[in-house]
Amino acid sequence: MSSDFKLDIFSQHDSEEPGLGTTITSKMFLDEKANSVQTIREQGKLSINNFATNAERRTLNDRFLKANKATIGDNVSLLDEEERHHLHGSAKKSGPLISGAAYCISSCSMIMLNKIVLSGYNFDAGISLMFYQNFIATLVVVLLSLSGRISVEKLSWRLIRAWIPVNVIFVGMLVSGMYSLKYINVAMVTILKNMTNILTAIGELYLFRKRQSPKVWTAMFMMIISAVSGGITDLSFDAVGYTWQIINCVLTASYSLTLRRVMDEAKNATKSGSLNEVSMVLLNNLLSLPFAIILIFLFGEWDYVIHADVVKLPIFWVVATASGLLGLSISFTSMWFLHQTSPTTYSLVGSLNKIPISIAGILVFKVPLSVSNLFSILFGLFAGVLFARAKMS
Repeated sequence: MSSDFKLDIFSQHDSEEPGLGTTITSKMFLDEKANSVQTIREQGKLSINNFATNAERRTLNDRFLKANKATIGDNVSLLDEEERHHLHGSAKKSGPLISGAAYCISSCSMIMLNKIVLSGYNFDAGISLMFYQNFIATLVVVLLSLSGRISVEKLSWRLIRAWIPVNVIFVGMLVSGMYSLKYINVAMVTILKNMTNILTAIGELYLFRKRQSPKVWTAMFMMIISAVSGGITDLSFDAVGYTWQIINCVLTASYSLTLRRVMDEAKNATKSGSLNEVSMVLLNNLLSLPFAIILIFLFGEWDYVIHADVVKLPIFWVVATASGLLGLSISFTSMWFLHQTSPTTYSLVGSLNKIPISIAGILVFKVPLSVSNLFSILFGLFAGVLFARAKMS
């Protein structure tokens, strides 16, 4: 705007004084023009410099904003990652605790309900109860498999033939366990089950040449002392029940040892070349049904079940069904607990779980106890825990 204003003034002076005024005016005009050009150049330079400066500022501002956005994004991502790690860490810490509690509750409840059915309702058909429980377990596993919740191996005659020896021992183990629990209190059943560890260790020594440490043999010797002293001081001693329990210990150890020998052959009989725990649960429960039916007719339980008054009680079937579901839940919770922890922790928790089972059995069924019998039970529980720790080392 200043250049235009100067040019207008110079035009007026030219019209008033054409002579000397024109020369002076021309000179002044040229000077002013030169100054104006210089001013324009300087302003142009300033404008260019200002433009460059503004561009640089805009670039810096953009970089700053991008850096802020990136920093904010990184902070948000870092917070999300920390939150995910925190949630994952919490789940990882609570997983073993929840799975271990589920396993212990299922195990304890299963034994207590079986004791209620057999002794509380005076149900004298342990094989029939086993058949019903295994039928419930088979039905649940099949339904879960059909719904896609779990995966099981496809059954074949080759796999069934390989598994039959294991299943025969499995049926005998369950039947003997039912009858021993009917005649013996829960605490003594728990203590006498420790004898299974001794028989298994002896079998491993002769069949697999697996030697045990002195600590393990010391713990097993303590188990023998607790079992003998517990039987001697048991105020509710029953020879029939103790006989069934001894048979149960032999069959349980045989089941464990036979399973190791048959496992490789069973895996080779599957298409995948492996056999998961759920498939073994299905095999045991499904194949036990025809054997149980034969035993039911052989021992004359069919006639007893038809005419027994207790089977007409709805609450009896509720308790029996719950015991069957708990028997299956022991399989799933034990697998869940094993995946969350290690076999050593699983073994130790299994030994410690005998303590609340024994206490609950004594309190719920009001078992008569002497001081010496109580000491034998506690000594046996301690020996079981010591055995588990010795096996760990």
